[in-house]
Amino acid sequence: MSAKDTLKTAWARAQKTVRQLLGQDTPLVPVIRLEGMILSGGRNANALNLQRVEKQIERAFSIKDAPAVALLINSPGGSPVQSRLIHERIRALAVEKEKPVLAFCEDVAASGGYFLAVAGDEIFVDPATIIGSIGVINASFGFTEAMEKLGVERRVKTAGKSKLMADPFSPETEQQTQRMERLLETVHGQFIALVKARRGETLKPKKGEELFDGSVFTGTEAIENGIADEIGDLRSVLKLRYGKETRTKVFTPASQGPLSRLFGVALDGVELRAAWARFGL
Repeated sequence: MSAKDTLKTAWARAQKTVRQLLGQDTPLVPVIRLEGMILSGGRNANALNLQRVEKQIERAFSIKDAPAVALLINSPGGSPVQSRLIHERIRALAVEKEKPVLAFCEDVAASGGYFLAVAGDEIFVDPATIIGSIGVINASFGFTEAMEKLGVERRVKTAGKSKLMADPFSPETEQQTQRMERLLETVHGQFIALVKARRGETLKPKKGEELFDGSVFTGTEAIENGIADEIGDLRSVLKLRYGKETRTKVFTPASQGPLSRLFGVALDGVELRAAWARFGL
């Protein structure tokens, strides 16, 4: 053994001794809190996106002696791209660090929120958790009749016949409808493929029940149809698995300043309320 290796071994033993003296030699499980709407950076100061949570994810997986990494999820969904980016970062580190990932769903883990949940090797729920919504949505408004009543004329010039799509101030054409449906179906197919890849063997829909049509389920129903595994809360499950003295360390994305929070609420307040309201919250 080289002098460098000897020094490393001695240092590791010294650290272990110090932890024992301080009563810190009990299992420590890092917990990554993923809460709120999933939106790209700039849309809302406190939204979930990879840029905002990546450092916390990396810090959680950097705890070498941790027996597992836990996810604490409460999200009604949002951006499919950001959902996938966060999911992929968690999975990449889980493989690299050889750590099992346990996902705990609170009030809601729907749509993009469920996308995050399937980053877990096991998914735990409360009996009343709202989970699923494996689908894709695009919502907008049309103001064409209002424009006519107000006597307002819309003037838009484009280069490229497909440049204008989903303009709320212009009538929607059949071509625009088909194009949007194609985009939604493509993203929906990607979502389904991911869920099947992560949970294919456990999925067991009841006769006549569809798991991939955007339906949501209670935690109890989710276990019955295989999109979740067990009823359980974070503290109880971790203590049962790793011992009564198991400790947790929660990694939460840093909150933005008061001005950023105020701006974010003003910018996306209606959208945020609508997203949570779809699940009765």
